[in-house]
Amino acid sequence: MDWIPLKVFSRKLRNEYTVLPTDPQPTRAWTKRRRCRILHAITLRRLLFCLACTPLVVVFAILCQGIPPPYTDIRVFERRLPQHDDHPARYLKFPGHLWGHGLNNVLQEALLMSYLAYVANVSFVFEDYTWSHMPLPWTLYGFSLRPTQIPLNAIIMGPTAGGPMPDAPRAVSAEFYERVCSGPDADPYVISSANAPNDADGDIIINWWQSQLATVDARCIEVDSTPHILFDRFLFGSPRVLSLLDPLVASPILADFSWSPLVLSAVARNFALLQPRSAHDILDTPLDGLLALHLRRGDYARHCPNLGKWGAEYMGINQHPSLIDRFDPRPFVNDTAAKEAYYLAHCFPTTEQLIARLRQIRAEHPAPLRRVYVLSNEWASSLAELKVALERDGWTDVTTTVDMLLDAEQHYVSMAVDMAIAERAEVFVGNGFSSLSSNVVLLRLAKGMDPFSNRFL
Repeated sequence: MDWIPLKVFSRKLRNEYTVLPTDPQPTRAWTKRRRCRILHAITLRRLLFCLACTPLVVVFAILCQGIPPPYTDIRVFERRLPQHDDHPARYLKFPGHLWGHGLNNVLQEALLMSYLAYVANVSFVFEDYTWSHMPLPWTLYGFSLRPTQIPLNAIIMGPTAGGPMPDAPRAVSAEFYERVCSGPDADPYVISSANAPNDADGDIIINWWQSQLATVDARCIEVDSTPHILFDRFLFGSPRVLSLLDPLVASPILADFSWSPLVLSAVARNFALLQPRSAHDILDTPLDGLLALHLRRGDYARHCPNLGKWGAEYMGINQHPSLIDRFDPRPFVNDTAAKEAYYLAHCFPTTEQLIARLRQIRAEHPAPLRRVYVLSNEWASSLAELKVALERDGWTDVTTTVDMLLDAEQHYVSMAVDMAIAERAEVFVGNGFSSLSSNVVLLRLAKGMDPFSNRFL
């Protein structure tokens, strides 16, 4: 080993020292630069950490709200329906059925499709209520998860969902249809909607399709609705649908319609909130003294002004002659501001307008009305304010959608729970432009409830 001379070593050490400045001003500048470099490193590190954690925080927040149930038991129930033992029948499937829409848009279409199958003496192929065709069992809606598909028997039961059908083939599931009518040897017969009288009254449309199906002997039949939707929103939104009301009510489709056991169990679970005459009779008798109010909010803040611009009318069922409330914007046709105000009062009313309207209906009803159930998609805080205002106006008890106690499976069919309550209320006050209100009115008329008990905002 070579020894380094002491002088050389000492000189090397001296050269490695930083010479401190004698002037204080450069010292402060050097310290400031050093502090900035440290803060920059810390800030950048924190920023990168926050950016990396943000997706994890969002995912955690979503998962904390719960993962939707798979409804496995109900799917097993549907697979074990007796008609799935492959009894000979003709099957009618509608591949172009609605999906990704609200429950009541899908429900009103399914009721008419199953009615068409009934009058044509073929087996209706019922589908899941489908929100999305994603491969996952749930999808993101807002900042929470919702099922991509819910089995129909989680929402309704009866002929449309495969229930007993007197003197007609029972409906089968889409899963069963695919097993029977797919494969190399399958050749479904396809009927196009291109020549259907789509702008005619409802009974004429049904009669045309019935005559088309009467000429088909194939076991598997599919309707191609690509040229035109069979039962579109223009039919449901106009009086043309009223020609179907009486035959539909008289058919098993509505005569034997019921909400699912899952939905009814939620109604029964909340008997203390609904205050029936007897807890034993909550599912069999009307809820005396209860007014059910359908208060549609959310997207209706934009939708209702547009209805005025389009000159829209009430939904077709809500224009039935037996209903006493009429919507007539004709006096305001030349006054844009007055016309919009008229639409908003009936579609998106203020709290003051709601209070006055319910007070008027309470005074006009022949029997005492004491309680209110508000079925709504409104924020909980706004519903709490409405509840206080209604109680100040003399209502003894006010319950809302957010007060209901529901388990996970009931939560995702809560709209049907609301409708089951509205169907049984002594008086129903609906939004005439809403398919939910239209379906509630339809079910109440089908059950023979007094038409006078169906009112609108």
